[in-house]
Amino acid sequence: MARETSVGWRRFGLTTALALFAAAAQAEPMHGIAMYGDPALPPDFVSLPQVNPDAPKGGTFRWGESGSFDSFNPYVTKGRAAIGISTLTVETLMGRNYDEAFSLYGLLAESIDTDEGRTYVEFTLRPEARFSDGSPVTVEDVMWSMETLGTQGNPRFAAAWKKIATMEKTGERSVRFTFNVEDRELPLILGLRPILKQAQWEGKDFAEATMEIPVGSGPYVLDSFELGVHVTYRRNPDWWGKDLPFNRGQWNFDQIRYDYFANPQAIFEAFKAGQISAYREANVAKWLSSYDFPAVQSGAVIKAEIPHGRPSGIEGFVMNTRKPIFADWRVREALILAFNFEFINKTLNAGVLPRIPSYFGNSFLAMDPGKPAEGRELELLQPFAADLPPGAIEGYALPVSDGDQTNRRNIRAAAKLLEDAGWTVGDDGILKNAAGEPFAFEILLVTGQDEMGSAAEVYIEALKALGIEARLTKVDDAQYKDRTTNYDFDMTHYIRSLSLSPGNEQLLYWGAHGVTEPGTRNWMGVSSPAVEAMIAALLRAPNAEEFTAATRALDRVLTSGRFVIPIWYSDLSRLAHSAELKYSDRIPLYGDWSGFLPDIWWYEAK
Repeated sequence: MARETSVGWRRFGLTTALALFAAAAQAEPMHGIAMYGDPALPPDFVSLPQVNPDAPKGGTFRWGESGSFDSFNPYVTKGRAAIGISTLTVETLMGRNYDEAFSLYGLLAESIDTDEGRTYVEFTLRPEARFSDGSPVTVEDVMWSMETLGTQGNPRFAAAWKKIATMEKTGERSVRFTFNVEDRELPLILGLRPILKQAQWEGKDFAEATMEIPVGSGPYVLDSFELGVHVTYRRNPDWWGKDLPFNRGQWNFDQIRYDYFANPQAIFEAFKAGQISAYREANVAKWLSSYDFPAVQSGAVIKAEIPHGRPSGIEGFVMNTRKPIFADWRVREALILAFNFEFINKTLNAGVLPRIPSYFGNSFLAMDPGKPAEGRELELLQPFAADLPPGAIEGYALPVSDGDQTNRRNIRAAAKLLEDAGWTVGDDGILKNAAGEPFAFEILLVTGQDEMGSAAEVYIEALKALGIEARLTKVDDAQYKDRTTNYDFDMTHYIRSLSLSPGNEQLLYWGAHGVTEPGTRNWMGVSSPAVEAMIAALLRAPNAEEFTAATRALDRVLTSGRFVIPIWYSDLSRLAHSAELKYSDRIPLYGDWSGFLPDIWWYEAK
């Protein structure tokens, strides 16, 4: 691919003339693009609907993060990058409106052009687009960024790069990408690629972690930092894009600072002391019982509940199926049965939060738990019927306990499944296989994951009834990243947030290449032709109906695969914040997610 690209670059002259001639016969370039249908906002929109277009500029926003950082390069697997580099200092060709399922509007690019089959995409840069050092953003920067990220960056960039047949400069400010596969999402994926300044990286190894301050084209510049302690960004008064309609009402704080703490409890204490501006509470029991400190009582801190319409995603304890003990679905189902969700949820969350029913639960993209596949879902799954896990077609739903701590019914069912899978309890009370090897594994967590640690401890105790020895290990943030990057774990906490428009990222999450390739997000090690086929089907879906059926079928295969022991989810975000921080009454479709805090908030002194 790299060779083809360099050849295409050199033959610019003839290619450019032909491309410009072809372009003249095509439809007019568009101001935006949607995954399906037309984008909601017209060409002359003045701002995004969820912003306050007249929001004042000023003030400081401070946020707490767990762990540390040792790099300013968030695009590679090495190192732990500082929060905010990509979102605050680097821009993309198009910007996403989080009040729509998946629609983009021009940022660095003033327009986007593609055909009905989306066999190519062409972007035209804005003439005024500039990096923070005043230099123009060029087509060469775009082409270099796409190739470098695709060949030397994090594996999440590689899949889309491999689908590009040619990359051509078609004008002084335009670049075209022609694809070698049918994938309707590719124009949008490329529109969201970060565009870096090529000259900054000349003579340097892009794949290495670095503390060099990046030169970007975004609303902020990196102002100061203390390694592993804090990183501070300053709003760039000369930002080229401040007057774009897409940016109106966004990026209102003069300063955004991220402070690093040892664990979430330390962050919460810092918030109570007024050292940070907002805190996102994941524990509903704590939300109900621990927010009576003086700042709340005086009104200096506001408790906000932000609704959303996005899928539940998947969160829980993931089993690494690269490990032989987790290879059998019956074993995984037994371990799910042994997890007494109803009791643990009551203990930790006052029983308020519902359980995640499937990967795309809480949305129209979700399978119907416990019910058989029908219609187009069934048609998509039928060719793989012989190899699908039980429940994928006929229906699968998570087991439910009676809420009693003993969980006797489910423990009995788990014991039967383990016996069927070749595991028996010996006279010593230890579960062993035919070779006499005990069933033992490690649950890996990061130091400071107190809530998950509590859930793990209850679970470990329950597993003893089956003769299983599980142990809890907590490591620091750096060790955890290294071990999960290389899949060096048995079971660990797992969370994957999913959108209303799943696409190529699904290959990163569940693609078979992740079984051996380090650094992907396929922590469970799933390798399934059915999964790959369902992802391919949703990527090439010509309409919303086909897309929905393919996603529901994918949901069936993943959920019935029993790779994760799901925990709870919430259909709203619990966010406590300083009273000086404000946001619009119009909550975006995705709620408190990307594009919300601090993007569209502002500071307003009492």
